[in-house]
Amino acid sequence: MPAALNDTPLDGVVVIEHCRSVAGSYAGRMLALMGARVIKIEAPGTGDPLRRMPPFLDGEQRSALFDYINVNKASITLDLSTKPGRALLDELLKKADVFMDDTRPLDRRALGIDPEQVADQQPSLLYASVLPFGAVGNHCNYFAYELNTLHSGGEGYLMPNGLALDLFPERPPVKIYGQFAQFVGGTSAVCAIISGLLVQDQVGGQLLDISVQDANVALSCFNIQRLGEGVLENRHGRSFQYGGVLECVDGYVGLLTLEQKQWEGLVKLMGDPEWTQEEWLKDPLNRGRRGAEINKHIRAWAKSQRVEDLVLRGQAQGVPLAKYVGPDEIMAAEQTKARDMFVEVDIPGVGKVPMLTAPFQLMTPETLTAYPAQPGASNAAVFCEMLGHSKAELDRWRADKVV
Repeated sequence: MPAALNDTPLDGVVVIEHCRSVAGSYAGRMLALMGARVIKIEAPGTGDPLRRMPPFLDGEQRSALFDYINVNKASITLDLSTKPGRALLDELLKKADVFMDDTRPLDRRALGIDPEQVADQQPSLLYASVLPFGAVGNHCNYFAYELNTLHSGGEGYLMPNGLALDLFPERPPVKIYGQFAQFVGGTSAVCAIISGLLVQDQVGGQLLDISVQDANVALSCFNIQRLGEGVLENRHGRSFQYGGVLECVDGYVGLLTLEQKQWEGLVKLMGDPEWTQEEWLKDPLNRGRRGAEINKHIRAWAKSQRVEDLVLRGQAQGVPLAKYVGPDEIMAAEQTKARDMFVEVDIPGVGKVPMLTAPFQLMTPETLTAYPAQPGASNAAVFCEMLGHSKAELDRWRADKVV
């Protein structure tokens, strides 16, 4: 792993990102914010398909998702199916520490980017394969959307649950909004890549096989654990024993009381109502078995409470309570501002828009820059300045649609 030249942990690390999935692109984003130089390869002419994925910014045909997951990257265009294109990739990989790819295994060998082929030429390179179902197994060549990867990880089977299921009992299993499963897969890829970089000097190159499905199954580890105990969880039985999401006069709170003292604090918070004095409520096991009865009382009481007041009084009693906030409230929250979670990024044609930085902070604050306006905006910087080719060569490759 190259020695850091400043306070960013991945300064000096070069990542070649050949990914069209959200998972791979999100991983590249995180690596770039840690200081790595991330060079994104896009198809000549068409660019990354994610550029055309909604939602779009202010009615423009500009993908908000693409803008978010591709900040701080260089963009080059390269057709790997051509001999010159493949040769240029070889040159890039000689200068790289990480090659991140989400081409399915069936197509990799034809392009000359199979892990074994790459390892023969670049034995010290980390090859990060980011695929819906991993690089081996019966499903390794399957294409998948967010819907497939989320449900294949088991989470959809358990949703909706708790209050949502009570309010909408006929609702079928649902997908979490947005690209949740892909972001989880991308986060796993980042962890694998950093782990590989930490030992790269000692062990050399490695194949890092990241499966988005595997990453999402890991989120349901407690449900898998319970299956080992003979309990098959489903959305009708998956909820807190009592508590969970509670509806108040002006919003919602989350309540979780796992300890005896927290239950006792909740009783005081509710004003020691008569129903809490029943003998069976003194036994935590009985409370767990009869959580539905308890929740009827708690939810009826919560509907007369105001969120902010309830949270403050709950904290004073040692009761784990938290407000459920919407996106607009997160943007305006003092805690959000104190951590500089959002910064304004100038998007060409749209203007300045607030964008989430990263789920971590470094000694050197992370900075966001708008991604290249067009695919291949960094071609000259990479092919000419970094690799040493002439402008005439670049013009010829452009005319031949290699770049």
